[in-house]
Amino acid sequence: MRFIADFHIHSKYSRATSKNMDLENLDKWARIKGIKVLGTGDFTHPEWLKNLKEKLEPAESGLFKLKSGSDTRFILTSEISCIYSKNNKVRKIHIIVFSPSFEICEKINTQLGWIGNLKSDGRPILGLDAKELAKIVLNVSQDCFIVPAHLWTPWFSIFGSKSGFDSIEECFEDYTKYIYAGETGLSSDPEMNRRISNLDKITLISNSDAHSPQKIGREANVFNAELSYPAIIEAIKSKDPQKFLYTIEFFPQEGKYHYDGHRVCDIRLSPKESKKYNNICPNCGKPLTLGVLNRVEELADRPTNFKPKGAIPFKSLIPLEEIIANALAQGTGTKRVNQKYQNLIKEFGSEFEILLNTSEENLKRVTLAEVAEGIIRVRQGRVSLEPGYDGVYGKIKIFSQQEQKKLSKQKTLF
Repeated sequence: MRFIADFHIHSKYSRATSKNMDLENLDKWARIKGIKVLGTGDFTHPEWLKNLKEKLEPAESGLFKLKSGSDTRFILTSEISCIYSKNNKVRKIHIIVFSPSFEICEKINTQLGWIGNLKSDGRPILGLDAKELAKIVLNVSQDCFIVPAHLWTPWFSIFGSKSGFDSIEECFEDYTKYIYAGETGLSSDPEMNRRISNLDKITLISNSDAHSPQKIGREANVFNAELSYPAIIEAIKSKDPQKFLYTIEFFPQEGKYHYDGHRVCDIRLSPKESKKYNNICPNCGKPLTLGVLNRVEELADRPTNFKPKGAIPFKSLIPLEEIIANALAQGTGTKRVNQKYQNLIKEFGSEFEILLNTSEENLKRVTLAEVAEGIIRVRQGRVSLEPGYDGVYGKIKIFSQQEQKKLSKQKTLF
């Protein structure tokens, strides 16, 4: 069965998340986006776990569905923030944990509850070595799955410039053999990760890390496998290209840590420019936040565009709402953009069906020629990019300034 999965999201119990991050809204938006399997996020939070147990029932092996009825499948996942000292440096690593059952979630929570306060946040902060977390989780069940989250984010990741390591082995030591996958994160894509030969041993997966329902699926994974927890985990572990078809990626420049920079001073720099300034902000003299591209360059032992044997393919996309907004020369969230979005979903069923499969001819039949053209341009990678830096999202333009003026003029006429 062919399906799309997004494993890493958060609930309303995580900091800085929408109050709408509940099961009903997640199910609704999974159907709008075209996502079949969605991570629950935050199973370590007692209230959220209670909510999950009350509203979900078993479906296929290790997957769950709403008792009220829906085609969406939920897989039990949670992100944990490990903050600890190792080799004379403070480490801040985010880890995604997959669990095949509520019973296993409860056993994990019991042990982690002895280490830190699980009620304080949907993504709990624990003073726990990432290796020790892997040990605890896998001792509860070998069927659990451990994935380092957003591998390159400066502040909270295994390779982050501010608090990370230089290899998986340095972080997980003898538990490295249980690390089968890593999450690319919004600011990197598989092409960047392939430059590091040390990562050939793991599978690159992509997830939204969504904090609001509308953001789910901005990155995702496409499978052609049996719909079950064991089959999904096996497809990831084995890197079988017949079962794990491709990942759906942000253009990494759109991520908020792609380039280096200093947000306070509005300074954005490429790795080459940062080197010229000795990684110091030329405006205020404070250290720059070195982004994902810089860190990849630092650890890379291969040229750009290197493709290792057996690498899972990927496609770079832009969320449909952003494409429509760009085509109409309007902001996202406006009434007209929303209307065009809803019309397209109503006609073709889901956002991914529109972004990935619908022909230009069919798109033009239903929506404006500019919107159809925007979708086709994104598929072909014909976009201009202004990279994100130091917590500021990048900007993507599908239409040139001249085209935007023309579109704006048309908008005024009609």
